[in-house]
Amino acid sequence: MQPLSKKIVQLILLSSSMFAAAAQQTTPDNILIRDVRIFDGKSNKLSAPSNVLLSGNLIAQISTETITAEAGTSVIDAGGRTLMPGLIDAHFHMMMTATPLHVALNGPEGYVNLVAAREAKNALLRGFTSVRDLAGPVFSIKRGIDEGLITGPRIWPSGAMISQTSGHGDYRQLNELPRAASDHLHYSEIIGGAAIADGADEVLKRVREQLMLGASQIKLAAGGGVSSNYDPLDVAQYTEAEFKAAVDAAENWGTYVTVHAYTPRAIQTAIKAGVKVIDHGQLIDEATAKLMAKTGTWLSIQPFLDDEDANPFPAGSENRIKQLQMTKGTENAIALAKKYKLKTAWGTDSLFDAKLTTRQGAQLAKMTRWYTPAEVLTMATSVNAQLLALSGPRSPYKGKLGVVEQGALADLLLVDGDPLANINLLATPEQSLKLIIKDGKIYKNTL
Repeated sequence: MQPLSKKIVQLILLSSSMFAAAAQQTTPDNILIRDVRIFDGKSNKLSAPSNVLLSGNLIAQISTETITAEAGTSVIDAGGRTLMPGLIDAHFHMMMTATPLHVALNGPEGYVNLVAAREAKNALLRGFTSVRDLAGPVFSIKRGIDEGLITGPRIWPSGAMISQTSGHGDYRQLNELPRAASDHLHYSEIIGGAAIADGADEVLKRVREQLMLGASQIKLAAGGGVSSNYDPLDVAQYTEAEFKAAVDAAENWGTYVTVHAYTPRAIQTAIKAGVKVIDHGQLIDEATAKLMAKTGTWLSIQPFLDDEDANPFPAGSENRIKQLQMTKGTENAIALAKKYKLKTAWGTDSLFDAKLTTRQGAQLAKMTRWYTPAEVLTMATSVNAQLLALSGPRSPYKGKLGVVEQGALADLLLVDGDPLANINLLATPEQSLKLIIKDGKIYKNTL
């Protein structure tokens, strides 16, 4: 007999497959989209009125001249609306974005999978055709999407976040310490949400486990976090030797390590060991920004502010105090990123709240506080696609993303309006997104 939770997951995958299968079965091999203005993922203005032909999962032709539709081609009249690449969220947690923390930590596992399957579909319908998932047991959800059992974006999975004892990924209670070698793993480790590893040898093993499971990149916790309870925000986690073990294992597989880190010490130690991407970085200083520029290290930033999109923590709690300290650094971090022209990606990192995850597009639009709309849209398309490409041969999908150009993968959005002039259109995807295509298949068409 299978565990009840796994039976429930199978049933939801089976029933959800009807939606995905319908989307795929009704999509013809060739689609001609007429009369569009194109944001190509790189430019600061829209194209002249154009026509775009899709063949299979690729963009076959783009022309300002008439494209003749062959027999069997589905023709869509876009009416002058804006065609743009599908959006990419470079810091997502499919398994935790809408699940409360206590449920994510304690299960039941079947319920968490059901919520994740729902959120996968919702993310795609918000226009996010790709996400880089940075901690969580998302491999089954990804497989279900890729096989057409459920609907969702392309997923670049990290698997479990690897953390030292007392690190950002250690959610054990104090009465569970000390842990002997023969003790059971914590529930978060059993389900694949976290992997606690101390010392270079343990880090090496846990990295190799995630790669075996199908990780496209590896994530380590390099410093204190807001939601975790036993790591002050200022602490640095892992030594250079431990980071180096992770980097060596990842690079042997042709991919890279990204780290959760806010502070200069945590970031600098990670970079010295060869870490390629820093996620967050809110508390960086000038010296750290210079080091990142010199080494070509990526910054994956989130628009963390003390506003409606902040993860809710009780007033006066240690988590809330850490959150306020961290969010105060966002303005300076982005200013330094711009000053030193850091390679800067964008993501949401929404966690534990079903209402917050619905604001994925709104959090993108919020970036115009620091960047022009064209810069923001470029960041969420072609720039984020460059970050995904760091996975090299471990990338689960082959082809060019984040751009509208001949030969690129057909991940496309049709926006009712001009997002370069009004980026807030992406905050209301239900009304503004008239057509959503992923991998050449139509998942929404309200024209």
